[in-house]
Amino acid sequence: MTLGILILIVGSVAFILTLVIGFLYKLHKNWIITFLQNFTGVLFILSGYVKAIDPMGTAFKMEQYFAEFEHTFSSTLFSFIAPVFPWLTDYSIWFSVALIVFEMLLGIALLVGASPKFTSWAFLLLVVFFTVLTGFTFLNGFVPPDANFFAFKQWGPYDELQMKVTDCGCFGDFLRLEPRISFFKDLILLIPALLFVFRCRDMHQLISPGFRTGLISIAAVILTLYCIRNFAWNLPHTDFRPFKVGVNIGEQKALEEESLASVEITSWKLKNIESGKVVELSNDVYMKEFQSYPKSEWEVMDQIKTDPEIPKTKISDFIIYHQEGYDITEDLLGNPDYAFAIVCYKLPFMGTFAEQATLQDTLYRMDTIWTDDSYVLNRVMDEIRERQSSVERHNWNKRYLELFSDKIIRLANAAEQAGLSTYAIIGGADITAIHEFKEVVQADFPFYTADDILLKTIIRSNPGVLLLKQGAIIKKWHINKLPDFEVIENRYLQ
Repeated sequence: MTLGILILIVGSVAFILTLVIGFLYKLHKNWIITFLQNFTGVLFILSGYVKAIDPMGTAFKMEQYFAEFEHTFSSTLFSFIAPVFPWLTDYSIWFSVALIVFEMLLGIALLVGASPKFTSWAFLLLVVFFTVLTGFTFLNGFVPPDANFFAFKQWGPYDELQMKVTDCGCFGDFLRLEPRISFFKDLILLIPALLFVFRCRDMHQLISPGFRTGLISIAAVILTLYCIRNFAWNLPHTDFRPFKVGVNIGEQKALEEESLASVEITSWKLKNIESGKVVELSNDVYMKEFQSYPKSEWEVMDQIKTDPEIPKTKISDFIIYHQEGYDITEDLLGNPDYAFAIVCYKLPFMGTFAEQATLQDTLYRMDTIWTDDSYVLNRVMDEIRERQSSVERHNWNKRYLELFSDKIIRLANAAEQAGLSTYAIIGGADITAIHEFKEVVQADFPFYTADDILLKTIIRSNPGVLLLKQGAIIKKWHINKLPDFEVIENRYLQ
């Protein structure tokens, strides 16, 4: 799916609806306004729906924005705004649900013409909000890494690598747009938004006012419950991410790495350090004349490369580490037997506290031992001394501990009895916290670590469970939908 095809589909549906409303029911007042109502209505319903399938994905995207906004505003005259964003981060999932539901309700309101004046202003404000987000994403490409977004004098040439948020998430994972395209899309949507505000009297209205109000009220309840279902009660029923059921992570990772290795450099973009002049040279020319562009005078701004045959996805970043720091990815993906991977992108705790604990210090002494024809020094344990010390402990989320102990530990024990292995992959926690958590839940299976963003991409549940076999994803479960081992054994371990 591309943006062009999407616009064609939305435009076709809007055109048909416009003909029906105009010729069949004769409810139009202005053909252009009616078409724009239908086009933007269908677009917003579709855009909201693909995000409603995975509201947690939108929440993660909002967390990225909130973090960047906090950093950006903290060093400006508006620093008093910065503390608001961490608070918003704590409620990002509900902010996501509200935004998604509001977007779809606006789409419905545009289609049926409910409360034209209110709908017009609401649509304008939402488009402005989206424009700010996509504009911030795109325009950060002009902001050097050490500069603040509002330091406009320090802006330089556009560099995609300078963008703080690389994707606005306008259509979730269903369709990823370049930030530039997303920004221009929203700028174009400002045109119908302004038309609606100034020509709201020309907007068509379908059926009766009572029916329109009832339709939107019922839709609000259903859509809210639908969003909650897709993150709180179960996994998204449609997976647009690369870690789908049936994908072999090891094979796909190898294909993406091989494809990336075959990418060729087509041209170089150079910048003169003194004058700021930017030149772009083909690879052949640069290779022949590179001595004319010494590093003391020219810096490489970018390498323009051919696109890989197989686009890179988050699977390329799939790396699992042992707690001692070495890469264990190949061992896990090469396991020929079924295995359960417990994915925890975050270990939830609410602060820490100091606890008195008895620690043991082992004291050694050096002893001289005669071996053959010489004396050697040997370290021998002398005694063990106990001492009282203050140890930092975590206030773990009780609900999370109950879920882990009741469901995950029980699954792991049953799997062990059946001869299958279980391991946990933890993100966003230090080794000390991981050891403490493992001790608290009394887990005797290994705990590994990985990037938390990778784990959020793999499964929208914390914790979530994957059934793997030789690198292939056989099945994924939300923690609230995890069946007993006997059910899994009968359905999937055949």
